[in-house]
Amino acid sequence: MQLGKIIKTALAGSAAFAAMGGVTLAHAGHHSEKAAKMAPANIIGVAASNENFETLVAAVKAAGLVETLSGKGPFTVFAPTDDAFAKLPAGTVGELVKPENKDQLTSILTYHVLAGKFDAKNVMSLLKANNGSVFVETVQGEKLNIRTDSHGALTLIDNNGNKSKIIMTDVGASNGVIHVIDKVVLP
Repeated sequence: MQLGKIIKTALAGSAAFAAMGGVTLAHAGHHSEKAAKMAPANIIGVAASNENFETLVAAVKAAGLVETLSGKGPFTVFAPTDDAFAKLPAGTVGELVKPENKDQLTSILTYHVLAGKFDAKNVMSLLKANNGSVFVETVQGEKLNIRTDSHGALTLIDNNGNKSKIIMTDVGASNGVIHVIDKVVLP
């Protein structure tokens, strides 16, 4: 996908996200009292305000990461939707949110987070400079591969070779950016 298409997708996605109750970057350019009240929430607030991230928010709470991901950041989060979590084997999420599996859950969730803000434009620049494939270090400490596929779509490839498409980019938050993905990636 060319940068222009990604930006159009991000803007369309941003509008769709706003229609679902999220606050987007489109409001950032307004300098009024109303715009100040509409400033984007932090990453957790943005995710919690969208019904497509109920599983992610519950998992973040179970892992004790709410305070961290509500912090100053900036962070880039590859956020799996509820449908993405549903693609895991039956019972996986239920097992992961148990207190005795907190370390494993934390490892999986932090594998979806980068330190720093990498919007679609930054990611495309990195990909262009690296022949369409770049490895990024996650907060969890292991690398995640970002590539463009044969159709130009942005794809994440985890350490196990599993692929997840980035289906929406640049959902703005006060402490970073969220890119929505269609599958959970695993370290």
